[in-house]
Amino acid sequence: MTKVDLKKQQKKESLLDSAFHLFTTNGFRQTSISEIVSHAGVAKGTFYLYFTDKFDLRNKLIAHEADQIFMKAYQDLDPAVCPRFEDQVIFLVNHMVDQLQASPALVKFISRHLSWGFFKNSFLDDGEGHQGLSYRLYHELLEKSTNTYDNPERMLYMIIEFVSSTSYNIILYNQPMSLAEFKPHMFDVIRYMIRREARPKEV
Repeated sequence: MTKVDLKKQQKKESLLDSAFHLFTTNGFRQTSISEIVSHAGVAKGTFYLYFTDKFDLRNKLIAHEADQIFMKAYQDLDPAVCPRFEDQVIFLVNHMVDQLQASPALVKFISRHLSWGFFKNSFLDDGEGHQGLSYRLYHELLEKSTNTYDNPERMLYMIIEFVSSTSYNIILYNQPMSLAEFKPHMFDVIRYMIRREARPKEV
């Protein structure tokens, strides 16, 4: 990456960080573009180099946060400890849910997107019309698996929708049970979802 590219990336990151702080502090509707650029320390024209409007920024911020959560989990994944795809998915889900629990502000911000809508851009589209890094890494894990899967996208969709819909109230309100109590049941269902899609690879 050149110095120019690095500067551009830093400005974009600064705008995303500024937006996240203001959206979670003051609310999305109450935050103006002028406030975002002022807090980020960049010119207003710079905003429009990366985002068409505030809604575009919000969508890209959601995808950015999803990608960060997945990447933190992926970086901590040790294939030597979790060689099976099924166990790798459980590890990633466990890690990501713990990250969300540690950031109630993020969960509240994405409350309307805490589902496939939260992850789909990160996994399927990087905002520029290309497959996201998280999507490519997910498929790398699939390729290394000893099984093949009937429909990996459907399986991913089902897992994300299940985890997000059942864990939202648990993460924010500890209801109807604690996250620690719920995890074993959540993992059992995820394992079932994966196993029903799995087929041994042909040798």
